[in-house]
Amino acid sequence: MYKKPTDKFTRMTTAPIPGLVTRLAVPTMISMLVTAFYNMADTFFVGRIGTSASAAVGVVFPIMAIIQACAFFFGHGSGNFISRALGAGQDDSAARMAAMGFFCALITGAVLAALGNAFIRPLARLLGSTETILPYAMDYMRIILIGAPWMMASLVLNNQLRFQGSAFYSMIGIATGAVINIALDPLLIFACHMGIAGAALATIISQLVSFCLLLAGTRRGGNLIIRLKNFTPSGKYLLAIVNGGMPSLCRQGLNSVGTIFLNHGAGVYGDAAIAAMSIVGRLVVFANSCVIGFGQGFQPVCGFCYGAKKYDRVKAAFWFCVRAATIFLCCAAVIAFAFAPTLVEMFRRGDEQVKAIGVVALRAQCLTFPLSAWITLSNMMMQTIGKSVRASFLAMARQGIFFVPAVLILPRLLGLLGLQISQPVADVVTFAAAIPLQLSTFREMDAEMAARSGDQAKGI
Repeated sequence: MYKKPTDKFTRMTTAPIPGLVTRLAVPTMISMLVTAFYNMADTFFVGRIGTSASAAVGVVFPIMAIIQACAFFFGHGSGNFISRALGAGQDDSAARMAAMGFFCALITGAVLAALGNAFIRPLARLLGSTETILPYAMDYMRIILIGAPWMMASLVLNNQLRFQGSAFYSMIGIATGAVINIALDPLLIFACHMGIAGAALATIISQLVSFCLLLAGTRRGGNLIIRLKNFTPSGKYLLAIVNGGMPSLCRQGLNSVGTIFLNHGAGVYGDAAIAAMSIVGRLVVFANSCVIGFGQGFQPVCGFCYGAKKYDRVKAAFWFCVRAATIFLCCAAVIAFAFAPTLVEMFRRGDEQVKAIGVVALRAQCLTFPLSAWITLSNMMMQTIGKSVRASFLAMARQGIFFVPAVLILPRLLGLLGLQISQPVADVVTFAAAIPLQLSTFREMDAEMAARSGDQAKGI
């Protein structure tokens, strides 16, 4: 039987919020930043091959998003359950859920790899490949798909460790893999003359190293150990994964769909437009990675405290994170706006068309950067406490419900500018929708706290 680390439970439910969230957030922020950095490194090194190769990374991004969507579905679904179960003292259930999430991801990754490689050419065309991009996209995607099983499983382990309050072990696994990827990129792409296939091979090798380190991390620090004997699939655990993981599946899945529409929309303006929007997308992910990392430090505190019915701590942690994330994003927006030409040119030097398109898109994104703090943290809180329907809607809003119509409608009205401002417009509408959703969640928590106080006063 799993032995509950009492000191971890006490720390999560009693330690001062700012210090606790910050200690948990710093490792996850480092992990997110390093991961975002190596994603940009892929774009940087592949950009040295040519514009079509750079565009191919953007074309294949939806496949990466699908792999991440499935991984976050199992990782967040199991992780949310685990943190609440540990907070409520249900340790055996937490251990069984850990095994359920891990092995389901491993199996799903294997199926995705087989199907993707069986239909790789039509899949590459569906994702938005032009005739010049197609060979690069197929070379890159074929190898990425091979690594899908351990890529998905490593993301599940990463999330499960975080939700147990062991962000340090999570950071070690993710950051080590990212550093290895950055080192392997130039070696395989240029020294070994593998081209874009070298970038893909660097990615799956580094992810395999991360997988091994994260699996080892489950055996340290009082964490739940992944055991095959605990893998007992049941409707109870599957339903819990669906409730906790559906928002992540919707968010990442629609991110894939949105990128496909974006690639097709940009393709009208040539490979340079696809490359430019891909570069801007990586830069925006890098800026938002800090907010996501901060939110991931908030989630285990939120889950433990919600499971222990300490709703005042849940709210205090949320407001602390929103304030800190908003300040950071305001600073990031100012810097990115001022240095937009330099940032875009860094990835595709000498291509003035890519630079011109990318600068306008990046500066438009800077105007809505600060809104991501409320959107992201509201989504994470609702997902962690089990408000699946609201969290799923909010997850779908930014990259699907509002973004896809923007991509389809705005370019018809404004041409290329419409494409460049599609994401900022979707961000504004999503922010407007997130405010009432989050405030209603607070009101429900207040009502439950009031009801519990009344019951205690009556001696019930």
